[in-house]
Amino acid sequence: MHCPFCQNPVTKVVDTRISDDGHSIRRRRECLSCGKRFTTVETTMLLVMKRSGSVEPFDRDKVVSGVRKACQGRPINEDDLKMIGLKVEEDLRARGLAQVKSEDVGKAILKPLHDLDEVAYLRFASVYQNFEGLEDFERAIEELKQGKQQ
Repeated sequence: MHCPFCQNPVTKVVDTRISDDGHSIRRRRECLSCGKRFTTVETTMLLVMKRSGSVEPFDRDKVVSGVRKACQGRPINEDDLKMIGLKVEEDLRARGLAQVKSEDVGKAILKPLHDLDEVAYLRFASVYQNFEGLEDFERAIEELKQGKQQ
């Protein structure tokens, strides 16, 4: 790490703290040449490989936006949507991978959305799993019914 004041490459870490969300580390550093202190923030980057082959950084807001569309007209508040975004990100980061497939993001959304609202779950699953007709909806509804009976 180069000192932002004198550009010296030798610094020492004085203090380290993990952020509240647990996904970044704040370090207080001191330059061994000029003695000035500065702060750095280190984060891990989670990348998503799309079906097209392109790669982009994970964006929790995109998850919330997609779930919001599935929940349109349903009695669901914004805090619940944000909580799903957080749960999905935590699930993906817990896998310990730097890059996940977009399909994995969709699968990670299904469980918390199912727990939140079954109608929104069916809407999201119909798009995510490319439902082609009534049979697909009937199968998904039967799976929901089976889950309730157990």
